[in-house]
Amino acid sequence: MEDRLCRVTVGEKTFFYPAGTPYGRIAEDFPGQQDCPALLVASNGRLRELHKPLREDCTLEYITIKDEIGYMAYRRSVTLLMLAAVRRVAGADGARVVLHFSADSGYYCTLKGKKKPDQEFLDAVKGEMRRMADQKLPIRKENVNTSEARRMFAAAGMPDKEKLFRYRRASRVNTYCLADCRDYFYGFMVWHTGYLRWFDLRSYDEGFVLLFPERESPGRIPDFHPSRKLFKIQQEAERWGERMGVNGVGDLNECISQGESGHLTLVAEALQESRVAEIAGEISGRPEVKFVLIAGPSSSGKTTFSRRLAVQLTARGMKPHTISLDNYYHNRENTPKDAEGNYDFECLEALDIPLFNRQMKALMEGERVELPRFNFQTKKREYRGDFLQLGKEDILVLEGIHGLNGRLSYMLPASSKYKIYISALTQLNIDEHNRISTTDGRLIRRIVRDYLTRNTSARETIAMWPSVRRGETNYIFPFQEQADAVFNSALVYELAVLKLYAEPILFQVPEDAPEYTEAKRLLKFLDYFLGLPSETVPAHSILREFIGGSCF
Repeated sequence: MEDRLCRVTVGEKTFFYPAGTPYGRIAEDFPGQQDCPALLVASNGRLRELHKPLREDCTLEYITIKDEIGYMAYRRSVTLLMLAAVRRVAGADGARVVLHFSADSGYYCTLKGKKKPDQEFLDAVKGEMRRMADQKLPIRKENVNTSEARRMFAAAGMPDKEKLFRYRRASRVNTYCLADCRDYFYGFMVWHTGYLRWFDLRSYDEGFVLLFPERESPGRIPDFHPSRKLFKIQQEAERWGERMGVNGVGDLNECISQGESGHLTLVAEALQESRVAEIAGEISGRPEVKFVLIAGPSSSGKTTFSRRLAVQLTARGMKPHTISLDNYYHNRENTPKDAEGNYDFECLEALDIPLFNRQMKALMEGERVELPRFNFQTKKREYRGDFLQLGKEDILVLEGIHGLNGRLSYMLPASSKYKIYISALTQLNIDEHNRISTTDGRLIRRIVRDYLTRNTSARETIAMWPSVRRGETNYIFPFQEQADAVFNSALVYELAVLKLYAEPILFQVPEDAPEYTEAKRLLKFLDYFLGLPSETVPAHSILREFIGGSCF
């Protein structure tokens, strides 16, 4: 410890600590640390891990599991704890864990080259995790030369990490050590295992799920209710990646550096188009269907998908008409408000549900109907002579966030509806132990699109993203299992293309802005990718909805 004292301000109170005191030691002096301890701190606005020493006068903010950044640090740290426990139970050469994708409130994992782990094995691993948590073992951060890291991971049988760092510009890299387990993780970790009190392991499919606690109620592990439809689509996406020889970012970078990205782009687009055609075939085989309802979270590519589906339906002799449910918004003065008194455009009641049902029912019965258009400048519905009457081959393709909610189309018989859930379910991971969040992929898509088409800064998009996520949680995700089909709009190569658009936009976020930490995190994430020019992206690609140049 140094003799110099530093002024530390927390809230409205000021304290003095010797320079060199770990931030984690300071955090122990404040109330609430037992039930919801600080996992990280923001020192003068800069994110710090708790093992870092105090060096200057600062204002401290505590980051807990209830904060998004703290929650992700918790998940990463529990993942490392699980890897270390598996190593102890199975032996250093006994099992290799592969983290695949999110499944409900956890991560779906398998043991590479091994049979499905039974519950006895998982219970042993869970017991070891709890023992290690009780021991408060330090999670040590070590900064090593990138070349050394490559040699280390190659020797440890982690070729995905070796390949990842082959394309790393930085000369050094941070690794984390827990007991005899050394690994690389994208993002900050907790100080020691004593913070990791809540987790579970459940056998599922051919592997197991590492379950995490709820953010708002960290002492509770939610019941495991996986979406079988989403799980199947995510497995299919991984198989597509394997077919193209791209399982991680290192594989993608190698493909780009060797000049093979053009072929990869064409194959990825062809696989996606085959799925669009498959869904169109299912719809055409059900002549009673008159309404195709498409829903999905923000930036999932609903608009382009609906147009591509319409093309495939036309090829099967049908006459599709694409309609946005946004046209049924109430006039602004009739829009409901949320608890804060702001207009709530996400809720179902923001749409004129009775009008929508009357018109759809009339169309189904063969009547001629004048459809509305919502004018987003005047904030009112307008009628411009858009008349429609359905014949035998006509079908409506309706796109909007509430498409899967049965309350939207309560007057229409179930047999007349075909529901499609669309989302960008990222099939690419950074490496075997670091997944790419589907949410991050969609956020980067939206940052690029909002800037290019709506003159909205990255700072504004990042600021509104939590509200967008709340709307998805309330109005979209609860209905995804009601879909007749699920479509994955993510493309294995897209983040390499989006990188060249997103980076200059993200660099515009001021360092003193609240959104800077998130912008910096996304910039660090994009740094893993080699950039890929957009010239080879087809005009009909869903990616064109975000970068421009779409034929639709």
